[in-house]
Amino acid sequence: MQVTAIWRYPVKSMQGEELTEATVGEFGIEGDRGWSLVDVESGLNLTARKRPELLYAAAQVIDGDVVITLPDGTETNDNGALSAWVGADVELRRAEAGSAGTFETQADETETGKWYQWTGATGSFHDSTVSPISLVCSGTYRDWDPRRFRINVTLDGSGEDELVDTAVTLGGTKLHVMKQIDRCVMTTRPQPTLGDLPAVERDLSVLKTINAENATFLGIGATVTEAGAIAIGDSLKSL
Repeated sequence: MQVTAIWRYPVKSMQGEELTEATVGEFGIEGDRGWSLVDVESGLNLTARKRPELLYAAAQVIDGDVVITLPDGTETNDNGALSAWVGADVELRRAEAGSAGTFETQADETETGKWYQWTGATGSFHDSTVSPISLVCSGTYRDWDPRRFRINVTLDGSGEDELVDTAVTLGGTKLHVMKQIDRCVMTTRPQPTLGDLPAVERDLSVLKTINAENATFLGIGATVTEAGAIAIGDSLKSL
């Protein structure tokens, strides 16, 4: 398996940036899910599960800081501008070692189920405490747009689920594949054009199909056992 795409999503639930190479550390790709919008009143970290409009902003890491492009083209990381856009008092917070975010989601694809909360990873705003870097094979995507799944690393071929509970090398890194990744209503949300990439339409059938045919899973998550760098064309090899 070889790396065909690398993505970083600096702000939780916003559009990300495609990379040709990346540094990988304890918390995954450097800067990935490194920031989040927090609702000041509730203290909850906002996601597109409940605030779909977040997907219409895009984020980039520039000189170690994040810059957000709002739908009207404004570039900012100012809390006042972000609050005005969201329509609520929010703060852009950077992840810190030892701290974690609190998130909300629904348990089914109907978007009518009960909301429940959970605490995510420490040191980043990843959902999972055990999989700061995500991978998938291109064959798994079918004809779906890969941006629906917000995966960090796409590999050619198929069969990534067979890597669960194994150690691998990926470029200059070493990973331990911990789990298959559960999918949620995020996969159904519409997304805008991004550069030359077309818009993604709202499609509830995506999650229904994943639930019915692969028991809610798409992609795999791994911990980083040895930091390093990855680049397009690097191979994934079992240890």
